[in-house]
Amino acid sequence: MVMQTAERLSRIPAYPFADLDRRVQRLRQAGIDVINLGIGDPDLPTPAPVVDRLSEAARRREFQQYPDYAGSLRFRSAVARYYARRYGVRLDPEREVLGLIGSKEGIAHLSWALAGPGDVVLVPDPGYPVYRTQALLAGAEPVSIPLRRERGFQPDFGAVSSEVARRATLLWLNYPHNPTGAVAGPCLFAEAVSFCRTYDVVLAHDLAYGEIGFDGYRAPSALAGRRSDDLRVEFFSLSKPYAMTGFRLAAAVGSADVLEALGTLKANTDSGPFGAVQEAGVRALEQDLDAMVEGAARVYRRRRDLVLDALRTAGLCAEPPRATFYLWVPLPDGVSDGAAVDRLVADAAVAVTPGTAYGAFGAGCIRVSLTAPDTRIEEACRRIATRVRF
Repeated sequence: MVMQTAERLSRIPAYPFADLDRRVQRLRQAGIDVINLGIGDPDLPTPAPVVDRLSEAARRREFQQYPDYAGSLRFRSAVARYYARRYGVRLDPEREVLGLIGSKEGIAHLSWALAGPGDVVLVPDPGYPVYRTQALLAGAEPVSIPLRRERGFQPDFGAVSSEVARRATLLWLNYPHNPTGAVAGPCLFAEAVSFCRTYDVVLAHDLAYGEIGFDGYRAPSALAGRRSDDLRVEFFSLSKPYAMTGFRLAAAVGSADVLEALGTLKANTDSGPFGAVQEAGVRALEQDLDAMVEGAARVYRRRRDLVLDALRTAGLCAEPPRATFYLWVPLPDGVSDGAAVDRLVADAAVAVTPGTAYGAFGAGCIRVSLTAPDTRIEEACRRIATRVRF
């Protein structure tokens, strides 16, 4: 028998991080000690009070049954309190906060809820691949908004044609930005909101890295200054700041109308997050853990500077990012991102991600993640500085 897959699967490429993981595993099976600086999965431990709350809650019968589809009111209220404390944004936890099984799930489902054949989804390029692939799976047309170095990796909404803008239903932004580490310019969100109001487009902001800032930088929320009729939502994940990637816990916040549409699709597709995990999330969002989050950012800053020095010795110069745990490294003329990845693996046994994994405008760059233990980061730096030359 020959299995046939749905035609929609032919529209999307292989997920780049799955490919990277398979490549690293093959090399390790061959006896090569590869240091993986390609995937952004925090190596720091989840704060002990969060793990303790999870362990305690998992024993409670109430959390061993189906969770609320929208997430527990305790978790949604904790998110609302966090937003008020951190960003000065007031949220109604019952209507303006929706629990998610990780932000990737919510990002995917929003495209399905808002876009279909004939619609356009505007995606940053380079950008998180899920924005584009889920638009394709929903039958919509993803249209790139180039993020260029000379503009500080900020989108130029004036370059979007009126014909494309009129067909658009959804605009994705992501600051602090993966993969470039860029931060939002002072007028970015105001310009985005103006564009979205003009063309009746939903503004979706992915705030996965909001708490990972360096040298005093504090990322803003795209919801600051919102009006009651604004169609803007933000995706807030506990994965990166609290080292909770395996917990799969996040929230979408903002427009009640947009969240109602997202919640309708979710309720017909999956359930809410595991209740005990939500209790762990409540504990993570309590103010006494803020110092742990700030401590993690200091660790990433130290690693950032170590890797930048090693790359410089190897002939690669990158700007130190003010946020995220990524380095976006431009390559010398004539060196492709694929060739650079191959050289780092072959000469230093260090795996990084090619820029084109994030879109066509990522060509000529590589992304280096800082989420490996200090000893492995230091070893990677030694290998790069002594074995690699560009």
